[in-house]
Amino acid sequence: MPDSRTPLRILAPEEAVPRIVNELSRRRFLSVAAIAGGAAFLAACTPSGGGAPAPQATGGDLEDSVSVYTWGDYDSPDVVAAFTSELGPDVTLDSYSSNEELIAKLVAAKGTSGYDIVVPTGVFIPQMIEQGLLTKFNKDLLPNLANMDPAYLGRAWDPTNDYSVCKAWGTTGFVYDKNVITRELTTWADFFDAAQNEASGKTSMSDDPAGIIGAYFWANDLDWNTEDEAELEECRVFLVEQIAPHISAFDSYPGTNAIPQGTQTLMQAWNGDARLGLLESSEPDRWQWVLPGPVTELWMDNWAIAAGAPNPEAAHAFINFSLSPESLALNLDYIGYNVGGKDMEAGAIESEIPLTDMIFFTPEQLETMHEQELNDSQTTRVAIWNEMKAAAGA
Repeated sequence: MPDSRTPLRILAPEEAVPRIVNELSRRRFLSVAAIAGGAAFLAACTPSGGGAPAPQATGGDLEDSVSVYTWGDYDSPDVVAAFTSELGPDVTLDSYSSNEELIAKLVAAKGTSGYDIVVPTGVFIPQMIEQGLLTKFNKDLLPNLANMDPAYLGRAWDPTNDYSVCKAWGTTGFVYDKNVITRELTTWADFFDAAQNEASGKTSMSDDPAGIIGAYFWANDLDWNTEDEAELEECRVFLVEQIAPHISAFDSYPGTNAIPQGTQTLMQAWNGDARLGLLESSEPDRWQWVLPGPVTELWMDNWAIAAGAPNPEAAHAFINFSLSPESLALNLDYIGYNVGGKDMEAGAIESEIPLTDMIFFTPEQLETMHEQELNDSQTTRVAIWNEMKAAAGA
């Protein structure tokens, strides 16, 4: 195992590709989307069965615009502005809070979503390819792939990067208000204890089934990819009956408002969003970021082009522009996640980018992070997520 600060040893190995691709059947994939986005669209959609469409871009003239459906506040405004200034197309950014929300929108649209670029988490990509939701890259139009660290290329979900490339990767932890919670919190068990006590009614969790359900299993040091029905039922009872009454919001982006405005006491958060909140807070010392033990999550989001993208030339151009060394550095600083470029940690430290310890992780920290797997329990997990939100009434 390498000693460098890369997630190589904890990202899914290449030999896992057949298992990952086969673990979630087409029917389960569609049912997950239905539960997440409402069942009404499901009757109107049919599986494609033909795999992802071929590249639409040929290197012709750029269109006038490009539309990106992505996670909230996930691109540096300087990168977006520079792209439009230098190359012409206007950029529209729309956001979602979970992969399930993204998938529901794309499945319902059947290639007519109007979006050019999407940013799914890696584990969802094989089934998105199978369902024809993504378009194959024209790699001739992406020369800046050469700027990416090989550690973040060729992952199990897309070994040849034909449909996707690393946008950013990170982990899940939490932030708490030290003025209210005066004891030290270090674990996911501490998080749930504080949610039921000092932070009751002032706690938010991510609007994302992976993080919500994962936190229960992480707190109990259990396999968070379990398919055991009894374990999943215990998770449901705990989250729906014991924790939901104490949750005031399901917010995937507390760094945007909740931390700077101090509206919550305890917030589950992705590391980059938490970093953004600390940097924008007028009282940064009030807040404590925690990478909780004993284990937590590792995820990687990826640039991809949606099937039926109306502006494929501009889509390739925007992804390629975002992979330039200058754009990678700007995005790393702005979003606070490792964006997968070559030799970025030393440059970030030299440039005195703040809170780099929330962007780059030690080998010991990386050992505590584990990826999600899609399996037969995914529909149950999304149902628990929805039931918990209904019980909280947040």
